[in-house]
Amino acid sequence: MTLLADSTEAAMFRGRRLRRTPALRSLVRETRLHPSMLVAPLFVRPGRGVREEIGSMPGQYRLSVDELGREAERLREGGVRSLLLFGLPESKDATGSGAWAGDGIVQLAAREVRRAVGDDMLVIADVCLCEYTSHGHCGVLRDASVDNDATLPLLARAAASLAEAGVDVVAPSAMMDGQVAALRAALPDTPILAYAAKHASAFYGPFRDAADSAPAFGDRRSYQMDPANGREALREIRADLDEGADMVMVKPALPALDLIAAARAAVDVPIAAFQVSGEYAALCAAAERGWLDRRAAALESLTSIARAGAGIIVTYFAREATAWLREEDR
Repeated sequence: MTLLADSTEAAMFRGRRLRRTPALRSLVRETRLHPSMLVAPLFVRPGRGVREEIGSMPGQYRLSVDELGREAERLREGGVRSLLLFGLPESKDATGSGAWAGDGIVQLAAREVRRAVGDDMLVIADVCLCEYTSHGHCGVLRDASVDNDATLPLLARAAASLAEAGVDVVAPSAMMDGQVAALRAALPDTPILAYAAKHASAFYGPFRDAADSAPAFGDRRSYQMDPANGREALREIRADLDEGADMVMVKPALPALDLIAAARAAVDVPIAAFQVSGEYAALCAAAERGWLDRRAAALESLTSIARAGAGIIVTYFAREATAWLREEDR
């Protein structure tokens, strides 16, 4: 009896056995974060020689086109391989015509990235009108409401212009019904990363400061998703795939880890997640006050997003996280 009891006790599960050393923990790690998964969002603005820090997003900048080219070179040298571009145009109008201008700010930026780093960097461009409209909404208006169907051809026109400028992937984020179908009809061979489950989130505040894209009136709850709706998020994802999306995104990331996991279980395409401006700003603010370790908290948050099922992570920590991960591999 004593031998049997001793044997049973010895065979008990003891997870600590595989946690004893850093090398052992690394060997059995289930989720592996890799720099190739990370996408760096960048903001481009008019001017020359401009590198303007964004007050609500420490370490992030609004860059003129020439500075953006230099930033792309620095990111490539640091190991970041993918960018997501957002533009601040010289002027705005009711229809957001700057979004499809041949000399639009993101079109110029895409060409500059190509000049600076060639094909070594994947260039993704956000496709929306909010940064280009004088009213700040994501589509054209009719009687103070967004006109979904009138917006679709304008989004397609913007995407076509961006593809012509050398963008590798277009990413429609306006949350207009049918937006992916409109882009797919215009661009049969261009990859589409659809912001499929984009919630009307409180975590977008710093981005709206950075991109000067806050709506002049009202809000975006009539077209962005209710954060409470998970089943609807999966319907949006399936609808975008039916319309021709190649990849889908959940946004924001940390408040929607359950939806990332559900999407990963439901569909067999690449899943992206956007660790948005408010998530970044909150971690930065806590780290500045000494409440969190910046590096540890950032990497833990990114690992949780990957563990939930995202194979692509858009994050303002992309540069730092790539450097940290490279250090760990040495």
